[in-house]
Amino acid sequence: MTAMEVVAACALDAAVGDPRIVPHPVRWMGSLSAYVHQWVRALGMAPRSLRAAGTVLALGLPAMAFMVGWMLIAAGMAVHDWIGQGIGICLASTTLAWRDLVDHVRAVSRALKSGSLERARNAVGLIVGRDTQNLSEEEVVRAAVETTAESACDGVIAPLLFLVVGGPSLALAYKAVSTLDSMVGHRDEEYRDFGWASARLDDLANWIPARITAWLIAAAAGLVLLSAKSAKRSGAILLRDGHKHPSPNSGRPEAAMAGALGVQLGGVNFYGGRRAERPVLGDAEAPLSARHVDRAERIMTAAYVMAIVGVVGALSW
Repeated sequence: MTAMEVVAACALDAAVGDPRIVPHPVRWMGSLSAYVHQWVRALGMAPRSLRAAGTVLALGLPAMAFMVGWMLIAAGMAVHDWIGQGIGICLASTTLAWRDLVDHVRAVSRALKSGSLERARNAVGLIVGRDTQNLSEEEVVRAAVETTAESACDGVIAPLLFLVVGGPSLALAYKAVSTLDSMVGHRDEEYRDFGWASARLDDLANWIPARITAWLIAAAAGLVLLSAKSAKRSGAILLRDGHKHPSPNSGRPEAAMAGALGVQLGGVNFYGGRRAERPVLGDAEAPLSARHVDRAERIMTAAYVMAIVGVVGALSW
């Protein structure tokens, strides 16, 4: 994509986000993934067969997403260059989730500030996989900050990088990888075998973007909070704690965000009623509160803007 096309895609995402009345490729990917999982489960496959079927899905869905994106753009180009470019920009915007993430995080913040813990739990439950019905206010804040940091990578900066490397088609393939990981890439008994390949492919796809995102968060912290100390602390916590998370990638941006805010993330979560221990990231210099949700959102946005400026500069070189 050209620099102007990237800017146009980012602007379109910022303007309209993810309206539910408009068909969205990621929702289609999620529906297809759920259907295949149910179908495979109904067959009663053995673990080895489940892993083989999961591998076919992990490779096949991204390949299909890439080909569909490429064919749509090619069909548009065959009519007129502007039509092809317009289709490319529209497809590219669907791979970016900055506006959707901001809308959801702000909903959590508004609920907390209004004193409605129940609404805050419901709002954060839309963007995290953990059980939220019994979360305390501090746990709601932690969940919102953690997902803001993690989504800064897989929802915002990673797809932007894939757009630059391979255009909308490659970014759609990346979104297929990310969607599969969120749908089936779990470690529990139901998904352990079927989702193994999806989880491993997501680890590979996010290896570089997660680390770029983490350092962008550290740099953005200094700008947003007007504090060189925050930036240095973010980088230090990233280096100290970023590797502690079970995921080879998620812990990087989360540790950077914990350091930027001077808070402690991680701890005990529940998924489907099952307790899961996560290593703590950062130091609890201040108790978690609604203001940290707002600051995390601003830091994520600043990191995104820095990434846009960087890729536009690289494309314009």
